[in-house]
Amino acid sequence: MGDGQTILQGTIVRSGGGGGERLDKALALASGLSRERIKALMGEGRVSLNGMVVTNASLKPAEGSKYAIDVPAAIPAEAQAQDIPLVVAYEDEHLIVIDKPAGLVVHPAAGNYDGTLVNALLHHCRGQLSGIGGVARPGIVHRIDKDTSGLLVVAKHDAAHEGLARQFADHSIERAYLALVGGLPVPLAGTVRGNIARSGTNRKKMALVEDGRGKHAVTHYKVLEHFANASLVECRLETGRTHQVRVHMASIGHALLGDPVYGRIPPRLGPLLKTLNFRRQALHAAVLGFIHPISGENLRFSSTLPVDLEELLVELKITR
Repeated sequence: MGDGQTILQGTIVRSGGGGGERLDKALALASGLSRERIKALMGEGRVSLNGMVVTNASLKPAEGSKYAIDVPAAIPAEAQAQDIPLVVAYEDEHLIVIDKPAGLVVHPAAGNYDGTLVNALLHHCRGQLSGIGGVARPGIVHRIDKDTSGLLVVAKHDAAHEGLARQFADHSIERAYLALVGGLPVPLAGTVRGNIARSGTNRKKMALVEDGRGKHAVTHYKVLEHFANASLVECRLETGRTHQVRVHMASIGHALLGDPVYGRIPPRLGPLLKTLNFRRQALHAAVLGFIHPISGENLRFSSTLPVDLEELLVELKITR
């Protein structure tokens, strides 16, 4: 071993109970690396136990065994760092919570190869990223649509990424969105259930599909305020699917105002949206709560409505 940037060494101590833990789990607990990263390093011959290289992740090591992990320097990410202003709600050495503006794409993709949140984070977090899967990049565990504003959390290293991903997978993350929708949903509070998959006729659009297809999706909504032709609604996500709030609210006849894909502009609100030059879905990720993947602390963040949504809300109140 020896070309790595860091050599992690220590002694394996049982995390509890009697039975033997798998080597990948024991090393993940001891080193702070993810189990997937440990397995990858084993495959490269970079993990030793009591002086011998080991490649079997399911091995049950004896307590007190000495380990060494050769962690190579993270390779540069393909995306380029760009100095793009960010609103940071919280940051430590493990993760960062961003209050994303509408119009900012989260991840480079076709049509948006730069100018994204990832490009901005590579600049903001330079020198702080220990690598996700061996690459010096921020760990995106969830996304917000380009034209949706609000809060999202990003990991700075493998262990934080794995811990956050686990919470998203078991739906324990608190996520609440504020949406302005057409009309008045009845009942005033309810739950929308419906599997979501990519539309068979429009690849840029998601659609409700029959059970057995797509991904299970659940949205809990509550009307907070009603106006003449619209309502302010809080939507809490039990699951987190692409375009979930937009698809579910449209499915019950109350599409988001300004939504160019799933909504039709209510005739009486068209002139107002045009006057305000409001051209995006009226959706804001207002609350984000989770358990810190390293410290175990309960964290909860809230974000006020951005200027464009606040202006629209004020005008709706005036014309109610």
